This record gives sequence, structure tokens and C-alpha cells, in this order.
Amino acid sequence: MQSLFGSAELDFFRKGFIHRSITSERQSFGDHDSHFGQDSSILPFTYEPTTPNRSMANPPAKPAGPTNVSGGNAPQGRKAFKNAEKPMEVRLSNMTAAKAISDTIRTSLGPRGMDKMIQTADGNVTVSNDGATILKSMSVMHPAARMLVELSAAQDVSAGDGTTSVVVLAGSLLGAAEKLLAKGIHPTIIAESFANASSKSVEFLEGISTPIDLADRDSLLRAASTALSSKIVSQYSSILAPIAVDAVKRVADLDNSNVDLKNIRIIKKVGGTIEDTSLVDGLVLRQNVLTSQGGPSRKEKAKIALIQFHLSAPKPDMDHEIKVDEYRQLDKIFKEEKKYLIELCRTISKTGCNVVLIQKSILRDAVNETALFILSKLKILTIKDVERDEIEFICKTLGCKPIADIEAFTADKLGEADLVEEVSMNGTKTVRISGIKNPGRTASILCTAANELVVDESERSLHDALCVIRCLVKKRALIVGGGAPEIHLSLLLSQHAQTLKGMEAYCFQAFADALEVIPTTLAENAGLANPVAVITELRSRHAAGEKSAGINVRKGLISNILEENVLQPLLVTTTAITLATETVGLLLRIDDYHPTR
Repeated sequence: MQSLFGSAELDFFRKGFIHRSITSERQSFGDHDSHFGQDSSILPFTYEPTTPNRSMANPPAKPAGPTNVSGGNAPQGRKAFKNAEKPMEVRLSNMTAAKAISDTIRTSLGPRGMDKMIQTADGNVTVSNDGATILKSMSVMHPAARMLVELSAAQDVSAGDGTTSVVVLAGSLLGAAEKLLAKGIHPTIIAESFANASSKSVEFLEGISTPIDLADRDSLLRAASTALSSKIVSQYSSILAPIAVDAVKRVADLDNSNVDLKNIRIIKKVGGTIEDTSLVDGLVLRQNVLTSQGGPSRKEKAKIALIQFHLSAPKPDMDHEIKVDEYRQLDKIFKEEKKYLIELCRTISKTGCNVVLIQKSILRDAVNETALFILSKLKILTIKDVERDEIEFICKTLGCKPIADIEAFTADKLGEADLVEEVSMNGTKTVRISGIKNPGRTASILCTAANELVVDESERSLHDALCVIRCLVKKRALIVGGGAPEIHLSLLLSQHAQTLKGMEAYCFQAFADALEVIPTTLAENAGLANPVAVITELRSRHAAGEKSAGINVRKGLISNILEENVLQPLLVTTTAITLATETVGLLLRIDDYHPTR
């Protein structure tokens, strides 16, 4: 068979110019191929040129060993075209994507951090500087970037606060790991050394923390106020912080150091200001009392039933229909429906029930006008559209049991309270139940604001403050804020790195340097003239023994953060360091990416 190439072309192939041309093309495309898991820098075959007029039945002799793309013989037992650069390219691609997420929310860190405006596809707008809220709303496609979104969500579940700090810290650790990889240190060694440095960091932080007593209300208030200081509602921290402290102490099991935040319910209402936000003694419902048929809106010595069935006439199945030929038959149907509803309402009234809460139904009305008229004649206060996810909380608060059928309606399933009334405040109506006879360990917070954007951010801020107090119940220790613990931790890790040998010492020092991203970001976001000089001075003060020296972002200088009452739970910082290190270690161990259908 005649060769398709002349002698010049064959020399071109032999000298390996194909490899160099493909390599230059690959450099122009950057990480595009590694992003999609394809390897275009190698040929999927070994090219063996044929000579003119040589029959394919008599193939040329094979070289002594497999030929490398770039020329020469590769060692036996190894693939000729194995691309040693691809694992590094995959890691760098993952690091670049993850650091992009970190840089996105870095400007939101601290009391002087910026807010982000998020608009959904359907036009809803959210304004927040909460890291978990921002990342949850972002459309992130790269799998490594999604890992940082999940990291922020994990921090939110574990500690409730520090959702921005954990992502910023992870981005800094990835930057440090990238420099170590460039020096030729194996990624497994980096990951293991970072894990050891993380454990050492937790040990050092516990050593500089201050134990607290939950009876010390001032310490709890200072911690809650610090959590609120970076929020839009920071000017109302003197109102929201006591609410968070009292709510957690009301539901906390101090013997077991356990707090279930599901027992604290925040009810949002547009109307009034944030100053009207309050911790309610009893239960608050956002639903309104039904008074269209003249029913009562206030009931003393209330006996409350929570029902999960409809107060309306039964309907035929989807596969059946009722045919009416004349008016008398239609009139008979109406009479039977009314008779059925009268018996239903009388059964409820016989148990002594005078307040009915009806679960919301998506199929039909929970109560029709006829039943509502009968209930009003029986002086029974009626509230409908109770959400399914509210059932457990209401039952736990009132001490009642949900009733799924009229035949199971008995007096022992009712809850009792001194007063149920509809209250109007600043143009909004709520139902308040007070004087509950057998109250459960729950708390209700009525959160108000002028519009939806502010009331949503107020709720998120309250949630963070509640989580901070929960952290103090779990781990009863405080540390200072303002970047002071990170700088001191960096100093201690640097000193410890000098006692180590080999690659681990380099990794420990890189980990220590990466921790300085928190005070550096605080200084940058506070608008300080020279953040580098501030960090240098902060380092020297900690080296001189000033453990509480930190960045006072309000005054724009370095001061004793303990005297400024800037405190945070130990658990928030230790959780952030641990989770960030685990995520970075996971990214470092990834050397390939294979998309599937």
C-alpha cells in the first residue's frame, strides 16, 4: 500500500512536532479540557510510519520499547502516553473554581462587610451578607465550587455562625496548598499535614479560651451581640440579643448540653419596625380568626383542638358523580349536608372544645360557610390553614394531640389556655394563646419589620444569634474576635513548625500563614489605609504577649478586643477550621474528573 505521506512528512512525525503543536494548542485553551475530563494533550495511538511500496502484509519491525510521544524509549511496564501533568491540571482547575467562590463572598466578612443582592429567576430579591444564604442562592456548576457551597451549609448546620469565614479560610488554605504543590510536595503529604495542623489549632484555641457559666447573662449577651454586629440589623442588637438568649435558655436542656432549635419558632409579620420584635409568652399564630359568620375572636378558659379533617360535607370520589333531575333532589342533598355538619359540630362541642385549629388542605376548603355558621352559633372560635410543619410545634406547646377523625375526638386530646385572642398591631393581625396550662419547652418569637426584605434578614440574623447561644450551651467557652485568635494561632503554629522536620514543617508554616486571611480581610473590609501594616503590627503585639489584641473595625485601629466586648463561641472557630481543612484535603486528593450521563 502506498503511504499517504512523503519523506518530509515522515520526518515531521518522527521528530515529535505533533506533540509540540498539540501542547501549544492546549496551552492556548487553558484548563478547558481538564474541566470536561478529556485529555487532548496525547495521541490515542502509537504512530509507526510505513515506507513507500511496502506491503501491509509485511509490517515494519517494532522498536525495542514503546515510543514516547516526545521521542525516545519509555521504561518497560509503563504506558507510553501516560500524561503525568493531568492530575496537577485537575487539581489546579478545582482550586481555581473553589477560590473563585471564596473571593466572591470575601467582601461580606465582618461588621463592615458588604451585602449581596440576589435575584431569583422568578424575580424575587434577597439582600443579605450571610454566607450560607448567598451561596445557597447562587447557581454553581463546577463540582469543586459546589463543595464550598456545601461547606458553608455544613458550617451553618454545625455552628450556625461563621458561614462566610469558613469559605474564606478554605480559599486561603487552597492558595497555600497550590504554592506547596508548585514546590513539588506530594498532595497527600499536604493533606495529612494540614489535618495535623488543624488538630493542633483546636488544641491551641482551647488553651486560650475562657470558660463561662450559663448563668452569666452578660457573657451570653456579648456573644449574641457580636454575632449580630455584621448584620443589616446590627443597630438593633440591644433588642435582638436578649430575645435570643432568653429563647434558648427557655428550651435548653442544660443537663445534657442540648438545644433543639426546632422548639424555637420565629413568626414573620410585615408591619411596624424591628423594635417591635418580641419573645411571646405562649404561642403566636400568623393565621387569622374566621369571623365572617359572626364567630368569636376572643375566648377565655379555652379548650383547644387541633383537627386534621375537614369541616365540610363529604364529596364523591373522582370516578363517581351525582346526577340531579329535579329541584327537590337538590334540596334534599343540601339538607343532608347540613344535617351531617350539625352532627359534626355538636360532637366537637360536647367535649367542651371552644377553639378549633384546622390543618390546611390543598384539595378543598378546610371549613365551608355552613360549618362556620354552625360553629359561630355554638360559640366556637375557629382558625384554619394551619400548616403541616406547624403541627408538631403547636401540639408540643399546647400539650394537645392532633385529631385525624371525628370518631377519635375526645376531651383528653384538648389543650387548655387562659386566653385565645386576635391581636392587631401596626396594621397586622396575629392570634396569641397565653396562660397555657401544660406548656411544653418551646418559645415563639414575633419578628416584625417594614418590608419583606428586612423581615427576612431580621429572621436570618436572629437565627445566627440563636445558634451562637446554642454553641455556648454545647461548648461553654468563649474566645475574643476581631481576628485576634487567628493571628495568635498563626504565631503558635509557626513556633510549632520550627520543631518539626521535613515537608511537614513547610506545610505547618503554610497553614499558619493561611490563617491570617481572616484579620487581613477584616482590615480590608473596614477600609483601613494599609492592611499589611496593620497585620504586621498585630503580629508584633501578639509576639509581645497581647493575646487579646485585635482589629477594632469601628474605630479603625488595633485595640484590646476583650475590653470592646467582641466575643464569640469557641465552637464556631474550631468547627470552621476543622471543616475547611477537611474540604481542602478532599480537593487535594482528587486527581481526575469523569463526567457521567
